[in-house]
Amino acid sequence: MKNLQKITILIPCHNEERGIGSVIDGIPLRLLKRLGYKTEVIVINNNSTDRTAHIAQKRNATVILEKKKGKGHAIKKGFSAVSEDTVFVIMLDGDNTYKTKEIIRLIEPLMSNFCDVIIGSRLGGKMQKNSFRLRNRIANWTYTFLVRQFYRTNITDVLSGYFAWKKDVLDRLMPHLESEGFEIEMEMITKMQKLGFEVYSVPITYDERIGHTKIEAIKDGIRILTMLFKNLQWTPNHKTAKNFKLDALIEAK
Repeated sequence: MKNLQKITILIPCHNEERGIGSVIDGIPLRLLKRLGYKTEVIVINNNSTDRTAHIAQKRNATVILEKKKGKGHAIKKGFSAVSEDTVFVIMLDGDNTYKTKEIIRLIEPLMSNFCDVIIGSRLGGKMQKNSFRLRNRIANWTYTFLVRQFYRTNITDVLSGYFAWKKDVLDRLMPHLESEGFEIEMEMITKMQKLGFEVYSVPITYDERIGHTKIEAIKDGIRILTMLFKNLQWTPNHKTAKNFKLDALIEAK
């Protein structure tokens, strides 16, 4: 058999013991292997106090700890753990709202070089009963409209947590990320557009959440909106990128 290329799947988690097992079990390992890919699953444990880490380890996932509270910190920790031989990076939540069985749909446009980044779209996909409250849909429609207007991008869900990147694209994006919390997705999308990457959406299934949401609607909503407008004036700082790479090398040693 020819050498398999590597896909790394990142799952940031805080107290997701009820969903993490289903997320990992749903990864289509056999189909990915037939397509020429091997997978590594990395669960970023963001100070969970339940059995999240234990359940992930029993399923042969690599579990790393991020002590700084916040999804942004967890995601950045996961990015730093992606190996150099990875070709595609997938990220999704550990609550089983997004379906790992649909990974193929996200990576196909990357495999064919249609684009650089794919975002799974709930608004353009199939939302199961009780998966999305009306107020959340209205907020997402609003944010998505603003991003499409101001950033001139063809993305249909700017608050999605289901991403697929080419590894070299992620390498260029990582040094510029600063978010600590749930505004991280908005920061990634707006900065990827500013960096000139081709970003598109594909429809996905969105299911009812297992467990309790960690989002604080008003507080996090303001931070997300602030990030949207803040990055309109943002330009890449190459010095920041160099410092990030240096810090990563020091940490690796």
